[in-house]
Amino acid sequence: MDNVEIPEYFICPISLQIMKDPVTAATGITYDREGIEHWLLKGHNTICPVTKQPLPKDSELTPNNTLRRLIRAWCAANSANDVDQVPTPKPPMSKLYFLNLFRGLWLPTSQLQSLQNLERLATENESNRMQMVEAGVVKPIISFVVECHKKEVTTGLAKALNIFFLIRSSLINQTKLVLLENDEIIDALTWVLGWDNHLEDDPLTIKTHAISAMKILVQMAKSVAMVRLKPDCFSRILCYIREKGSSRQGINAALQIMLDSCSWGRNRIMMVEAGTVFELIELEFNSTEKKTTELILGILFHLCSCADGRAQFLSHAAGVAVVTKRILKVSPAADARAMLILLSISKFSGTVGVLQEMLRVGAVAKLCMVIQANCESYLKDKAREILRTHSSVWKDSPCIDIPTLTSDKISQLTL
Repeated sequence: MDNVEIPEYFICPISLQIMKDPVTAATGITYDREGIEHWLLKGHNTICPVTKQPLPKDSELTPNNTLRRLIRAWCAANSANDVDQVPTPKPPMSKLYFLNLFRGLWLPTSQLQSLQNLERLATENESNRMQMVEAGVVKPIISFVVECHKKEVTTGLAKALNIFFLIRSSLINQTKLVLLENDEIIDALTWVLGWDNHLEDDPLTIKTHAISAMKILVQMAKSVAMVRLKPDCFSRILCYIREKGSSRQGINAALQIMLDSCSWGRNRIMMVEAGTVFELIELEFNSTEKKTTELILGILFHLCSCADGRAQFLSHAAGVAVVTKRILKVSPAADARAMLILLSISKFSGTVGVLQEMLRVGAVAKLCMVIQANCESYLKDKAREILRTHSSVWKDSPCIDIPTLTSDKISQLTL
């Protein structure tokens, strides 16, 4: 096929591949259906990629049958040059078809078959997933998971959670309403996280999908979901994070749930009681991923706002050192969160022992570096505040050999 010149108008402007199912957008530009649907539905874009004109997500995509026939004829004529035939596109599934499949979820005799069909269709393309969401797939899937919890059965559970995982990018604003109607879904997902070998298929994959579903529910219905979280929810999330083989995507989803949960004081208390602070320091100790570090530092900042959280943070031998090491090495967001952790620790738990620990692990030196670095002014202000508050302890220490902490520099910091 390398020796064959492909007509330019056969190429999708998005994928730059020969179009299999050409459709024309409202702006008059023709794209491959999969490419433009992905652009509109998953990418959350509202403009035509070529003309840059407004192109609403619900705008009609008209099949370009003439172009499709030309492409098929050209492929057939060049089959000797290793040009593959373009398959006949499947017609989009109707809303009524999906409604009939949903009805099967309520009947024990047809549940598995309905789940298999829905999973297959959700796997095929973005158009099917969007149609499923618009037809109301969220409610029956959540109800099925809740029923599995009530009956303590796992048959079909993996498929249901996989469907929810596949449609996650197509969900809009249905989740809050579903939570209001069925408040047991958070408990059901927590239950899934507590199962081990009793789960069908791959237990870790099922738990990852449960974490993903919980993240979506928490983010899209925060005030509704947050008041229903229970202590065992955080304990099981931590177990998932510790579990060998947990994906980075799943771990970050679990961390996002905890970060979103920190806005409520009762949740912070439960997280500290579950040992979250200690576990996150252990996780961050070996972390090399920017997003993971930002999430961990965000959670630690919130948990260090309470006395028990700070005590747990300081009980870990590497707590101050790990946070200090991340400053100026990850991202501005990580810098801000790490600085606020050190500020909270030094301000509310600044015993002589803690201040000496900060000196020993290089936190004081790092604060001096922040003042001299090219970073946000508010970070410099926080660093000055910490140094100014405890200058009497640090400036006379025999361990210091940093010029920025001489008496003259300290006096400048207080200005």
